[in-house]
Amino acid sequence: MAINIVLFKFRSSERCLMLCLNSSICFYCHYFTDHLNWKESLLRSSGVLMVALERQVFDFLGYQWAPILANFFHILVVILGLFGTIQYRPRYIVVYTVWTALWVAWNVFIICFYLEVGGLSKDSDLLTFNISAHHSWWSEHGPGCVRREIPASGERSADTQSYISIMGCLLEYQYIEVLHSSFQILISLLGFIYACYVISVITEEEDSFDFIGGFDPFPLYHVNEKPSHLLLKPVHHVSS
Repeated sequence: MAINIVLFKFRSSERCLMLCLNSSICFYCHYFTDHLNWKESLLRSSGVLMVALERQVFDFLGYQWAPILANFFHILVVILGLFGTIQYRPRYIVVYTVWTALWVAWNVFIICFYLEVGGLSKDSDLLTFNISAHHSWWSEHGPGCVRREIPASGERSADTQSYISIMGCLLEYQYIEVLHSSFQILISLLGFIYACYVISVITEEEDSFDFIGGFDPFPLYHVNEKPSHLLLKPVHHVSS
């Protein structure tokens, strides 16, 4: 009886379990391939998430509701892309690549908004949905900025309105926002390239899977022991 010991690579425990239940062959299952390192993917996605969370915090402080909403969806899609990379779900990664294109377009719009390109004005309430008159948090808390309240009249009272004067800023807030958006575009382009690479690797493996139930894993080690053939010789009995 032939004894087959086959070691294969699989991408999920469900596939390993299904194959072990439907065959008499013993499989050694690896959850990740040599081409993709889940630790590297986790590190990359964590960096993207940290940058997005940092921007979300400052947009919250400035009550920028449109960027807050965009950042929220961006964080969700990054987590979805990370899950798709670890679990080898190319559809989730495709969603991430499509969103990355939209995210780049959004950051280009933010750059144009703060640089007042195409008739846009950084002093408008477009990013707050005209709900409030708040502006970027960096407009009053930028590096080196000194915030002073100047009363409208000489006398101070509880109902007296005051003007806010910002002086001494080393870098204007619109340029800080432009740098934020430019960095987001750079990170997104790198993430887009890596996502395309992951999709190509998974697609190549999918094309080669044509084994039980449509899978064709890659054999790593194969031992085939054939039964030995016995040489039979006729035995002549000598009668006495």
